Amino acid sequence: MSPRSQRAFVALGSNLGDSPELLRSALVQLAELPDTTLVAQSSLQRTAPVGGPAGQSDYLNAVAELSTQLAPPELLRALQAIETSHGRDRAREERWGPRRLDLDLLLVGDDRVLSAELELPHPRMEERSFVLEPLAELCPELLLPKCQQTVRERCAVLRQEVSA
Repeated sequence: MSPRSQRAFVALGSNLGDSPELLRSALVQLAELPDTTLVAQSSLQRTAPVGGPAGQSDYLNAVAELSTQLAPPELLRALQAIETSHGRDRAREERWGPRRLDLDLLLVGDDRVLSAELELPHPRMEERSFVLEPLAELCPELLLPKCQQTVRERCAVLRQEVSA
C-alpha cells in the first residue's frame, strides 16, 4: 500500500542576502522534493522582525502549500536540507536572529507530532501575523487547530489586537 498524500503548509522567511531570490530558489527546491507537489504559494510579504535581537532588517515572508507523501519527520529533514543549501547554519545562529532562509513546517494534514525535533501543528503559528497573512491568501477558511478559528478570522483578531 502506498502512502497517501497529505496537504502540508510551510512558512518561508528571509532577512539576509537577496531575500526575494532566496525565497524563489527555496520554492523551486520545495517543488522538486520527492513524492511532493508544490500546489500553491502566497505572494512575498515584507514584515518587521518579531523577537530576537534589535536592529534586524525586515523579513520577506511567504507560505507554500504542498501535497506530499513524505512523513512529517522526513519533510522536516528535507526543509532543513534546503535551508543548509542556502547557507543557514543553525548551530551558529542566534535564536530568532537574522537568517538567509527559514523554513517552518506549519501543518501536515491533521497530524499531531510532539518530539524533540518537531512539533505539529507549529506551536506559535496562530500568534504570528507574518505566517497567517500569507496563509490567508492560500486558504482563508482553513480551521486552525488550537484556537478553532479560520485563518481569516484569526488574522482579523490579530489585526484588531495590534490596532487596540
